[in-house]
Amino acid sequence: MSVLAISPVTLAAIVITLSFAAGLNVYATVFSLGAMARLHWIVLPDGLGSLSDTWIMVASGVLFGVEIFADKIPGFDVIWNALHTFVRIPVAALLAYGVGDHLSPEMHVLVTCLGAAIAAVAHGSKTAMRVAVMPSPEPLSNIGLSTAEDGVAVGLTALVMHHALVAGGIVVGLCVACGVGVWMGVKVVRRGWRRVVARWDQFAAEG
Repeated sequence: MSVLAISPVTLAAIVITLSFAAGLNVYATVFSLGAMARLHWIVLPDGLGSLSDTWIMVASGVLFGVEIFADKIPGFDVIWNALHTFVRIPVAALLAYGVGDHLSPEMHVLVTCLGAAIAAVAHGSKTAMRVAVMPSPEPLSNIGLSTAEDGVAVGLTALVMHHALVAGGIVVGLCVACGVGVWMGVKVVRRGWRRVVARWDQFAAEG
């Protein structure tokens, strides 16, 4: 796919969608792009052609398999996601860099930063949700949440290469939902912290 023929809006939609998908599951995103290119279901932008390389596909496929299990273990999934702050966001930036490799240097930097920012939103929201469900005694919430995230990442990756604007619109909606969710979560945490402080003050006064 020659990105020279892509409109700026479509280019932005591709960058936003792939970055969001990578923020959820970077290995699924990279492997899906490579696999769909190998099967001739999609034509990758010129800057992402290396994703169909055999070694990249093997590495991303193995790591995707590991994440399928690691991301569903209560407690460990929070550690796993925290460590992947240093993987998902940089790789998303590289994907955005590859999509925009035909742009001017200034726009190239801007597109790369946009990819990193969108991935940070997805990754941060995912991590926050994991922390929220961690106290749950049953593992089904973790498993269901992780499976849904994997499905969204793969689904968006497939959708964006054929219907970029639709996928981009979905991601914008998801980003808004994530922002609202994080804001509400912060309010809940603050409310709980104030209650803890109030009880501690009351206990200290009685003591």
